Amino acid sequence: MNPDAETRRLIADLSRKYVWWEPIDGRSHSDDRVIAQAMNLATFDDVLRLEQIIGRDRLVGLMRLAEPGWFSERSWEFWRGRLSLSTGEAIADEPPRRALDALAT
Repeated sequence: MNPDAETRRLIADLSRKYVWWEPIDGRSHSDDRVIAQAMNLATFDDVLRLEQIIGRDRLVGLMRLAEPGWFSERSWEFWRGRLSLSTGEAIADEPPRRALDALAT
C-alpha cells in the first residue's frame, strides 16, 4: 500500500472511531481535526499507528496549529512529552485555550 493510501485509510478509521458529531458547515471534518481528536482520545495502539503512519513531525506541526478545545490538558501533556523527547522540537506547555478560558486563569 502506498503511503498516501495508508494515511487516508488510517484517517478514515480514526474518524469512524473518534469523531461522532456532524460538522457545523456540512462539509467533512479536516484531516487535522480528525487526527487531533484521535490524539486526544487514542488508545495506545492508535498512538503507535499515528506515530508510524502520520509521523511525529506532522503530529508536532498539528499541535502547533491546534485550535482551542482540540486537546485536553492531559492529552496535551502526554503528546508534548512524547513528541518533544522523540523529535527535539519545542511544544507549548499548555494547549490553546478559548479567550474566555484564558481570562479565567
